[in-house]
Amino acid sequence: MALVQSFGAAEVVTGSCHLLQIKNEPTVMVDCGMFQGRNEEKNFEPFGFEPRDVDILLITHAHLDHVGRIPKLVNEGFNGRIVALKSTIDLAEVVLLDSAHLMEEEFRTKYKKAQRRGEEDRVKQPLYTVEDVEDALSLPIEYIEYDEEIQLSKNITAIFRNAGHILDSAIIEIFYKEEGTDKKIVFSGDLGNHNDLVMPDPVHIQESDTLYIESTYGDRNHKGIKDSVDEFKKVITDTLLNQGNVLIPSFAIERTQEIMCILKTMYDKKELPLCKVFIDSPMAIRATKLYDLYHQELSKECNDFLKRDGNIFEFPYVRYTLKPDESKKINEEKSGCIIIAGSGMCTGGRILHHFKHRLWNDKNALLFVGYQAEGTLGRKIIDGEKSIKVYHEEIIVKAKVYTINGFSAHADQNDLIEWIKAYKKLGNIYLIHGEKDKQLIFKDVIQQKLGKKAHIVKQEEKIWI
Repeated sequence: MALVQSFGAAEVVTGSCHLLQIKNEPTVMVDCGMFQGRNEEKNFEPFGFEPRDVDILLITHAHLDHVGRIPKLVNEGFNGRIVALKSTIDLAEVVLLDSAHLMEEEFRTKYKKAQRRGEEDRVKQPLYTVEDVEDALSLPIEYIEYDEEIQLSKNITAIFRNAGHILDSAIIEIFYKEEGTDKKIVFSGDLGNHNDLVMPDPVHIQESDTLYIESTYGDRNHKGIKDSVDEFKKVITDTLLNQGNVLIPSFAIERTQEIMCILKTMYDKKELPLCKVFIDSPMAIRATKLYDLYHQELSKECNDFLKRDGNIFEFPYVRYTLKPDESKKINEEKSGCIIIAGSGMCTGGRILHHFKHRLWNDKNALLFVGYQAEGTLGRKIIDGEKSIKVYHEEIIVKAKVYTINGFSAHADQNDLIEWIKAYKKLGNIYLIHGEKDKQLIFKDVIQQKLGKKAHIVKQEEKIWI
């Protein structure tokens, strides 16, 4: 029998890392992601397996919680094959280098403060450096196209299908022989929301003996995309017509591109008042250019824009501010601006500079279009903080604060159920990539609606399939 163990994304959302071992065959790993939020200390713990024993790494997509520990994996002995889409590696380079820069900068800041206390030896080294990222990406990489079969060994093959989550996202089907019998296991990766404006719907799989499926939003359904877009348009229009500015803290990958698509459509329909739209995030700018480059992975609407305009996201109001000096010049604009900047949860980045200059003005609007985790600055503002501290300065919150929860790159409960229902033949279901309380709800829904049992995977649990 084959053995699967999950060394991340087991009863938690982040840290995706799954090991498949088949007797007398190469050891295959699916993803090697970073733990985030309250579990981030786990990144510094041992993997739970020997990295040098992993022969092949398959990558579902380039979000940090799916690729963020690859440099650590290489540092500790992995020297095997990496198989991924070309767009995955290009986007992973952007994500990992940004992560390494931030960790190195944080280390330098903490080290300087510790020096003044004589406690330098207590400062934890970064999980990895820029040099480590470059070393990891210098390993031999085998690029695969969607729907193309690749031979992993004599008895193992794999096919990547479009998961519709972000650019490069894949569902991975792994075919193998066991005592002469054909077997198949599917790792869903992160599945997309079927109402996504940028990505196509996830591909449906017809059959599998084993399914490992994400369950991030297995407990709920998203607000309808039409209502969310209408609400978004009203906030933008009302604020601009009132001579204000709109601040949008946004995740660099997928959410920024989705917001740009909505604004471009508003411009096309003459619904967008005269303004300047600043994309004030180097990472988002680089990611947007990759979305243009790999347009064949995107929705029909995006490709229609490309065919008509020669690009997907740009229109006359858009301004890219790559350099710090360009970002600072935005402060000179008194009104009529939409400023899209990172970080998405306001834990750092250029959005903080814009808070300092704009948050105290009641003509302005602060528009949240993504989840704000507990303990983050974004969550504190949503929860009603009257003032916040930015760069050691107290800033009063007078801008109107809006939260639109309908934008999500993840499938909701209905999407997940419909995706599973499309299987004509399906064996065992295993739930990963979700908080346990949400997985318990999803497990019950699968039983009620599909008449099938599902198992919630525990960290390092040995599952024989």
